[in-house]
Amino acid sequence: MDSSNAIVMPGERITIIEEVAKKEKRVILGPGLRRLDDTVVATKAGPLRHKEPGTYWIDNYQRRYMPARGDLVLGIIKGKAGDQYRVEIGSADIASISYLAFEAATKKNRPDLNPGDIIYARVLNASADIEPELVCVNSNGKRGKLGLLADGFFFKCTLNLGRLLLRENCPALAALTRELPYEIAIGVNGRIWVKANSLRETMALSNAILTMEQAGYTEIDKICDSLGDVLQA
Repeated sequence: MDSSNAIVMPGERITIIEEVAKKEKRVILGPGLRRLDDTVVATKAGPLRHKEPGTYWIDNYQRRYMPARGDLVLGIIKGKAGDQYRVEIGSADIASISYLAFEAATKKNRPDLNPGDIIYARVLNASADIEPELVCVNSNGKRGKLGLLADGFFFKCTLNLGRLLLRENCPALAALTRELPYEIAIGVNGRIWVKANSLRETMALSNAILTMEQAGYTEIDKICDSLGDVLQA
């Protein structure tokens, strides 16, 4: 089975991942896949996707986000409960993040987060039995691109567009980079945050990204060229 083109159906056993799991120490199952003892089965219909190192998921045009370990998500702080912040990430259950899950955080040096703040985080734990748990640091305890997102513009998109933009060497982002400098945070939960040098550039950028939802690769350059025309007008 070619993991880049195979179309799988719910309940289908994905043997190619099982074979990889026997050789690799770490295999991450994303949306649409589930481990049952020593087997891996599909829970959704769609093309099976793969990204190094050892991450697999199924592209599916679903409306509600289903958290999976390792996912990058954008969340909205809803409040605080004890040592945990409550975070809305678009899933059926509200997520949580400890104040210690931020770079250099201690009991005396806690992050200052308020309701409405936007954070970029990674899903640490997710299952049907527990609420999703998030972190804003990598395995080395460093923030990287994670954490509180200040200023910028936050908007929602389809889950499929979020995953498309997160693929390595995404032609859409490469084409936009040729037009103007910007910062971006993309969540597989269908949420995007962008920040350019001005409000005008930021809004033009967000509109261009949303236009790519129904565009093929051949149309991406045209969309980005039109972005340049708008900014020069």
